[in-house]
Amino acid sequence: MSLRFIAKDPNSPDGDSPTVWVDEENDDLVIQGWKADSATEAECRAVGGIPDHEAVVRVPARLAQAIREACDVAERRTD
Repeated sequence: MSLRFIAKDPNSPDGDSPTVWVDEENDDLVIQGWKADSATEAECRAVGGIPDHEAVVRVPARLAQAIREACDVAERRTD
C-alpha cells in the first residue's frame, strides 16, 4: 500500500490526528479521526449496522478542504 499524505488537523493538540490520505493503489480515502461515542454510533445504527471490520469516526469540519483535496487527487488519478 502506498498512502499519499494530504493533511493533518492543524488544531490537533499533539499533531497526530485527524489525518487524511489517498491510497495510491486504489484511490480510496484513508481517514484517521476521533472514535465516535456510543450515542453517535447508536444514531448511525438507526440506518444500518456497523460491521466489526468498520468503524465510525469523527473528523472536524475544518478538515473539509483537505477531504475535498483528497477527493480531487483520487479523481485525477482515475481519469
